[in-house]
Amino acid sequence: RNRIVQAGVERMKKSQPPTFYSSEDVMLISQGNLEDDFSELKKVDWVVEAIVEDLEIKRRFYKRLDSIRPIGQIVSSNTSGLLIHDLSSNLSADFRRHFLGTHFFNPPRYMRLLEIIPTPETDPDLVEFLSQFVSLRLGKGVVLCKDTPNFIANRIGGASSSFRMSFGLENGYSVEEVDRIAGPLMGYPKTAVFRLLDLVGVDVALMVASNIADALPGDAAGSGLQGRVGEIMNTLVERGWLGTKSEIGFYKQVHHPDGSREFWPLDTDLMEHVPPGKVRFDSIGEVRNIKDLGERLRAWVQLSDRAAQYVWHTLAFLFSYSSMRVPDISDDILSIDRAMRLGFMMEAGPFEYWDLLGVSDTVSRMDAGGYQVAQWVRDMLGNGYTCFYRMTADGREQYNPLRAEYEKIEVSHKSVSVRALRASGKELNSNSEASLFDIDDGVLLLEFHGKANTIGVGVIEMVQAALDIMERNSEYLGMVIGNQGSLFSAGANIDPQSLIGGGESPAKVVDRLARGFQTTMMGLRYCDKPIVVAPFGRTLGGATEFVLAGTRIVAHIDLYMGLVEVGVGLIPAGGGCKELLRRVVNPVMAIMDGDPLPPIKSVFETVGMAKVSMGAVEARHLGFILPADRIVMNLDELLGEAKREVLHLSGSGYVPPRREKIYAAGRDTLAALRAALFQMHEGKYISDHDRLIGDKLAWILTGGDLSNPTWVDEQYILDLEREAFVDLIQMPKTIERIVYTLKTGKPLRN
Repeated sequence: RNRIVQAGVERMKKSQPPTFYSSEDVMLISQGNLEDDFSELKKVDWVVEAIVEDLEIKRRFYKRLDSIRPIGQIVSSNTSGLLIHDLSSNLSADFRRHFLGTHFFNPPRYMRLLEIIPTPETDPDLVEFLSQFVSLRLGKGVVLCKDTPNFIANRIGGASSSFRMSFGLENGYSVEEVDRIAGPLMGYPKTAVFRLLDLVGVDVALMVASNIADALPGDAAGSGLQGRVGEIMNTLVERGWLGTKSEIGFYKQVHHPDGSREFWPLDTDLMEHVPPGKVRFDSIGEVRNIKDLGERLRAWVQLSDRAAQYVWHTLAFLFSYSSMRVPDISDDILSIDRAMRLGFMMEAGPFEYWDLLGVSDTVSRMDAGGYQVAQWVRDMLGNGYTCFYRMTADGREQYNPLRAEYEKIEVSHKSVSVRALRASGKELNSNSEASLFDIDDGVLLLEFHGKANTIGVGVIEMVQAALDIMERNSEYLGMVIGNQGSLFSAGANIDPQSLIGGGESPAKVVDRLARGFQTTMMGLRYCDKPIVVAPFGRTLGGATEFVLAGTRIVAHIDLYMGLVEVGVGLIPAGGGCKELLRRVVNPVMAIMDGDPLPPIKSVFETVGMAKVSMGAVEARHLGFILPADRIVMNLDELLGEAKREVLHLSGSGYVPPRREKIYAAGRDTLAALRAALFQMHEGKYISDHDRLIGDKLAWILTGGDLSNPTWVDEQYILDLEREAFVDLIQMPKTIERIVYTLKTGKPLRN
């Protein structure tokens, strides 16, 4: 009877990306079933029901639970399509007071949205408690929803997705064309439309559409059952082509003998999958290099080719449908925007998108195209209000359709908004790569904002300016390094073209830049005032070295951190090798008779295999994060928590660390690492160039050809890092790797 849950746990253990923050978390799961273990539910504080979307089956479960649950136990349903109050009728009063909807978006580790849906009988104190708990402990972005069909995100998202599919298929666009247009260029995820449907499951999408069609006949959110879209989706389900879980749906995963795979799109006329092709539209070529989303969309909808027409019509529908759902599903527009951003990974919500295009500029065009505009929007414009959101000296405000006036958007006292800082004139200095802000209470914020937040000369100059400001001004207590982009940083700018100039040889240019980077990192480490770094998401290469140079790390739980330079034929040269030796090897060798080989081998594998943590917990296992560092669940509060850490350190009488020696194991350990490289090379696991890179890494990690183990200055290891980096970046095979990676985003094995 446990076979289903056992199979589920095994799938979760192997899932990529990982389900768990740490493989050790699996041990926290107790397996059971509703026959043998139902009484165990008496022992828990919170029961989350995620049974199949069948009203009567759920009701039977709740009736049985109500007979054994203790007074005060929280019970919630993860339903996405059934009304919450319908589930709890005829149950005890205490059950109904402690019952509500908690709609987690899937996969819950990576999707931040949690819709909380109280019923009229739910205890308001419970709603407040649970909202705070899931934000703090689970890192969720909470949106309170009315108890209406599909709540907010799936109601708006379902209608929008159905229209994006039907408009495409009924107007001659291919599956591949729709997904090329409707993805990141429009501010949507890479999964766009049909790839997203495969991810969700074609059968699940049909079931959700069926529920909404039954609950609200004629509503656009249930139109997935109608027309050509409905015919195609029903055919896919009949054939068992359910999407990602069956490896075939609107796309078919084709595995090649070399281990690579392709996604072949469905030809909806032939109902067969065809090899992927090149999708080209003139308008995409004209707007693709416009960085700002609003500027890009405004330019795009003024063009006239098929891609531009798709963008306009799908956005016009989104604006129309969203405006007509107020106040039925929500009294405020922020809840709708927040639900769509967090639940569908959009860069902006419907009303934020509308502001980007200009509300008054689009209404007449929507009227001409037959897209209905809600009366409250016309009234807003008639009263001289031209946008849904505005910035004031007191912060960001949203338009309230019920009161017909603006109201302040309340934010957590733990939150720091870079956008608000910039709007309120808190920016002290900036260049094309970085900005420096005063975030009050004597704390500075250094923000990266270049392409992929890469680290170049502009970032180094801004760090040096920040250190100078803190040295000259006693009112500044410390600094946070962080940002609120889509990633912390993709690493150092290693474009070979940037290394040429000034009449210097490439070797001298590289050496000078590497010395400058090392000096800056050491400046951060030994600054008289605390430097707290707040990494999240991708934090790669030189960005990891930035993090390791800080006084403390306050990391978001989803942290993909690693020294990945080997992947482009290089060695970390900003103190990355030195810092891992200090963090991983030094503590072992500080113990009498410690064996250096195991910890050095661990560091060698971490750097040599370009390991990237799949979360902050794994980053701690790899040695990037120390016990004194903190891990934060809520991304919205990351910069605020980092600021609090600066104030805590400063208030505790912070003094910089004393200069520390690094253990250098010498030639015997070097020989052991070289022997391992020889075996890997002989076994054809690594190329000649891989072996060369590995040899240089081994040289650095053991301190070179030292006859005996010894403790050396940090600068000694930094010099070895820099020398190896300068040598490698001039080699043709390394240049090939760099150029290939910059062009494709993938590593090259040559």
